[in-house]
Amino acid sequence: MFIEQPSAFLRLFYPHALWRIRPEEKAVYLTFDDGPIPDVTPRVLQMLDHYGVKATFFMVGDNVRKHPEEFEMVKAAGHRIGNHTFNHLGGFTTRTKEYVANVHKADGLIHSDLFRPPHGWLRHRQYNLLKRHYKLVMWDVVTRDYSTRLNADEVFENVKRYARPGSIITFHDSLRSADKLWSALPRSIEWLQKEGYEFKLIP
Repeated sequence: MFIEQPSAFLRLFYPHALWRIRPEEKAVYLTFDDGPIPDVTPRVLQMLDHYGVKATFFMVGDNVRKHPEEFEMVKAAGHRIGNHTFNHLGGFTTRTKEYVANVHKADGLIHSDLFRPPHGWLRHRQYNLLKRHYKLVMWDVVTRDYSTRLNADEVFENVKRYARPGSIITFHDSLRSADKLWSALPRSIEWLQKEGYEFKLIP
């Protein structure tokens, strides 16, 4: 559970970040990390359109540079875009000056006030500098669709087990996640809709 739904203790490390939004409303906030990827992102968009769902995509700047057509497809479909660094850098393994510069480099292509750190970790200095320019968005549920130890059924079960009013739910439009995504994503959306949840964009 520590991974799928971060503890209250962990959330204290980044108190100004968004982990969960308006828990008094029966709504969830669907997000995707690491795209855009030509073999994955367009199909995700088709699924979301089929269910009438909007989501927020936290994109890697270098992927936007390499795949501008898919980037424009996401925007044209009415979804929100967020910054996920230019090179998917880990905060703990990157010096602060380099890390912050990498985030700003990505913003040169993405142009968003939303930022999500890869792996969900930042040095405290990085956090303090970036929160001046961006709204930091973490998550309330990470589906772990990227894990080689989980299958699609288990990814779906993570959504069913941990989603709650106000949850920010994270999937990945990446090649690593694709084999589980095609089954787990539509089942998750259908289950959430059946449970009466509304899908909203990160405000």
